Amino acid sequence: MKRGSMRDSVDRHVETWARELPWMDPVQEAIAVRISILARHLARGRRDALTAGGLRQWEFKVLLTLRRLGPPYSTSPSHLADLLGLTRGALSARLRPLEEAGLLTRATDPADRRRVHVRLTDAGSAAFDRHASAESRTESGLLAALTPEQRHELAGLLRTLVQAAESAGPAS
Repeated sequence: MKRGSMRDSVDRHVETWARELPWMDPVQEAIAVRISILARHLARGRRDALTAGGLRQWEFKVLLTLRRLGPPYSTSPSHLADLLGLTRGALSARLRPLEEAGLLTRATDPADRRRVHVRLTDAGSAAFDRHASAESRTESGLLAALTPEQRHELAGLLRTLVQAAESAGPAS
């Protein structure tokens, strides 16, 4: 049997609901349910990678935000709080355990003692890399079912859907 022609759980789901809901578009339902299943699979892979790496979601988000800034992976606490959508107090509470774990440092600017910089350490960068690599392995495993051409086609189709969703505004 050709790849992609095998039935999956979504086919059974759609058949059941097509009998119960004659107005339902079976192709739309199949797409929405399959996207939901893939989103759950990817989210589980992210959670498993965090657990294996000993990080909590908020810890990884702080490391990711610093890493995204590019070298030297440093910014002011107020800018970092803004990027994370946190109050200064909430950020301070989150930075303390990361600093104690050696994943980041807070240091006074030698040129202006009133300024503080939050900087990702080598250990923090390595923790980020381990997690990102574990996530990538999960994603690669999922995408291994597709040829390179199919991956490009899927990426383009998903881009079209994301653009439509983003132009519609926030989901309610």
